[in-house]
Amino acid sequence: MKPISSAQQSTILSLLQDGYSLRQIQLKTDIGKSTIGRIKREMDWNKENNIGGRPSKLSACDKQSLIRQITTGKLDNAVQATNFINNIIPTPVHPQTVRRALKEGDFQAIIKKKRPLLRKAHRLARLKFARYHENWTVEDWKRVLWSDETKINRIGSDGRVYTWKKRGEPLTDRTTTPTVKHGGGNNLMVWGCMG
Repeated sequence: MKPISSAQQSTILSLLQDGYSLRQIQLKTDIGKSTIGRIKREMDWNKENNIGGRPSKLSACDKQSLIRQITTGKLDNAVQATNFINNIIPTPVHPQTVRRALKEGDFQAIIKKKRPLLRKAHRLARLKFARYHENWTVEDWKRVLWSDETKINRIGSDGRVYTWKKRGEPLTDRTTTPTVKHGGGNNLMVWGCMG
């Protein structure tokens, strides 16, 4: 392969920028198509490579909409998100497509943690208790009787509830399931205390 001059190379680059095809440039300059193609590839070295594969059914806007619905707590899981997005877009998608989109957004499926259902009044009462006992000594705490209870399910389980959250995101009302410590059913309540 004989080398081309810098003048020929700049002519090729100029024609490429003007939108001429490789064949048209070959006819104008009498330089081989493979050489012109090599120069074109070198010119496009910073162009983002196409990774190939089928184009995504979800646009960037659709994915952002899904993430917004999850983070605001309007939706909890991929099936709910799929039903939501299928009402918006013309081509329905599978829940696995939605799961992939959420994972691309740095979300992961987790089991919702259970914690007591605390209303505003409960939170204020706990804060008041903490402030009242803030300066207690070890001797003061020795006069307290500590107690707790647990529930043992005899039949079935309370089950797991999944939701999506960003990695490192703290626990919020959206990522937890409220529990209530009373009710009936096939379970045993065990209570104990220590001083």
